[in-house]
Amino acid sequence: MSKLPRALQNLAIPVIGSPLFIISNPKLVIEQCKAGIVGSMPALNARPAAQLDEWLHEITETLAAYNRAHPDKPAAPFAINQIVHKSNDRLQHDMEMVVKYKVPIIITSLGARTDVNDAIHSYGGIVLHDIINNAFAHKAIEKGADGLIAVAAGAGGHAGVKSPFALIQEIRQWFDGPLALSGSISTGGAVLAAQAMGADFAYIGSAFIATHEARASDAYKQAIVECNSDDIVYSSLFTGVHGNYLKPSIVAAGMDPDNLPEGDVKTMNFGGGEGSKSKAWKDIWGCGQGIGAVTAVVSAAELVARLKREYREAQQRLLPQPELVVA
Repeated sequence: MSKLPRALQNLAIPVIGSPLFIISNPKLVIEQCKAGIVGSMPALNARPAAQLDEWLHEITETLAAYNRAHPDKPAAPFAINQIVHKSNDRLQHDMEMVVKYKVPIIITSLGARTDVNDAIHSYGGIVLHDIINNAFAHKAIEKGADGLIAVAAGAGGHAGVKSPFALIQEIRQWFDGPLALSGSISTGGAVLAAQAMGADFAYIGSAFIATHEARASDAYKQAIVECNSDDIVYSSLFTGVHGNYLKPSIVAAGMDPDNLPEGDVKTMNFGGGEGSKSKAWKDIWGCGQGIGAVTAVVSAAELVARLKREYREAQQRLLPQPELVVA
């Protein structure tokens, strides 16, 4: 296991809630943190841009009040996701906001930038960068990221194609810093498995879509509950970058999920307006392959409680068995 920075120590369970485009909001982030895991949201979820200031104030003040009332069991830190792709014309504004509020953890995506990392480090923040292969992992660390999020096959949203076993082992050959694993993790047993293969944290997103606090439609949440890995489609059509989506939403949009054309990376748009990516995530629902374990819409606190229980049960299944101890 890595030597972790203070902000990532003492979580109730080693889980980071991944930032869900459109869906994550202050309510969900706060409940995740109060339950003892890192809660997160994309900066771009605040629309118009001025709303980010309001949301960061709400999160920081609410968690500070919670910590004063619960000094023996404080909330976990929160994270903000920054898309550093050149099409994000809000990046400078949003970076000014996270520096203003000294956001403890920043998750960067779609590009690694030294100037962004330097700005976060200026107040003592931590930068985790998400990657889909070992080459991108090297670039992220070379440009100053503190840790990595390995986005393996089966993850929701813009996922990679690498097996988690291959991706984690290649990264751990040279990197001993904070490492989270993303890809089909929705049970406490899977969290323990991620640690067993070398990750420090599980990075969980899709399961949190089916929570009361998530800003998703009831139909979207119910689809998470009713579907499984057979209902996930991997396509580049909707944003120009390959991602995993729920088949029922593709059908509802009048398309054949088994015969989708390839997308064009030039269509990728992360600007401040309601661009193509927003439409993709609103109408075509992103989702990972791990949703077979999601059987009901519950609160974020209930979901974390289930993960904790399953994590302890997985430990008990493995640890007492002497045949698993290698001489």
